[in-house]
Amino acid sequence: MNATLLKSLLALVPAVALFAASLLVFVRARSTGSFLQLLGAGFLVIVVLTHTFEALDFFPWMHWGRPHSVGHYLDLGSAILGLTLVPSGYILRRKGSRRLTSA
Repeated sequence: MNATLLKSLLALVPAVALFAASLLVFVRARSTGSFLQLLGAGFLVIVVLTHTFEALDFFPWMHWGRPHSVGHYLDLGSAILGLTLVPSGYILRRKGSRRLTSA
């Protein structure tokens, strides 16, 4: 087993845990913040899966790991969206719940 595959499989555990927790929050309280958090967690799972596919050499036409390739931009775009949407959704969700409890 190569190092990239091992790292991506280890990163899959917290990414899927974050996605599962975000899904539970979204099912319990359907709000914009919980939806954004769930969407961001999904993008982070995509980031981990792109690294797994790179290590396993799935979809070689995407040229995983090469600059200016489809795989590179999929990974980069998903990372940016995931790292933006998860905290934004969390902040919106907490702000909304605080407003409900103080009223």
